[in-house]
Amino acid sequence: MAPEGFDAATFYAYSLRQPDTAARVRTAFPVLGSPAGLTAGATVCAQLLQTVSWPAETTWSSKDRFGTGLGNRAAAEPAGSPRP
Repeated sequence: MAPEGFDAATFYAYSLRQPDTAARVRTAFPVLGSPAGLTAGATVCAQLLQTVSWPAETTWSSKDRFGTGLGNRAAAEPAGSPRP
């Protein structure tokens, strides 16, 4: 479960490189200024910061992406290595 406004905060975070779009998102989703929206924004920021700190060779399985946590990340196999 995500905090209220999580989707809007995610959209806002990904729009920040385009200031005009970010301003429109902020206006369109007033929840972003509420206490719940601030919590959602902090959650999204934490996830993004954690993601950029991972090694480039880190891969995800769909199970990891959707809720099993970070402990199940697996390093990518070297190019050309056989898969079982």
